[in-house]
Amino acid sequence: MKVGVADTTFSRVNMGAIALDELKKHASVATERVTVPGIKDLPVACKKLIEERKCDIVMALGMPGGKEKDRLCAHEASQGLITCQLMTNTHIIEVFVHEDEAQDGKELAWLAEQRTREHAVNAIKLILYPKELEKEAGTGQRQGFEDAGPARR
Repeated sequence: MKVGVADTTFSRVNMGAIALDELKKHASVATERVTVPGIKDLPVACKKLIEERKCDIVMALGMPGGKEKDRLCAHEASQGLITCQLMTNTHIIEVFVHEDEAQDGKELAWLAEQRTREHAVNAIKLILYPKELEKEAGTGQRQGFEDAGPARR
């Protein structure tokens, strides 16, 4: 199995390094990393990781800014990532941390690390241990912040 990691220079946290560190902790898998300038560059980077570097799953890591323009760019990038998944029949775990999700740089760094690490574990589960994800169905899992938990009647 091979896991691809695509990250950006626009991010204020080295999310790619965090993802690779966490992947190593949970499985013995080969990894490939590519870094691009911004989030709208992620779809083609992910497609190349899948098609040219033969990755079985890819993590797309990015940190959109907090302005309306940034939200639009993040949406466009998400659409590209979805299209790439459908074109390649391969999962791409989108890990975006919007700057306006945090109150300051310290919380932003914490959130980026937590979300990246939790999604790295999700990537491993998805390709190696899918039954583990089934056990978590309906439990309100959230990556980064506290889990929401299941809804109760």
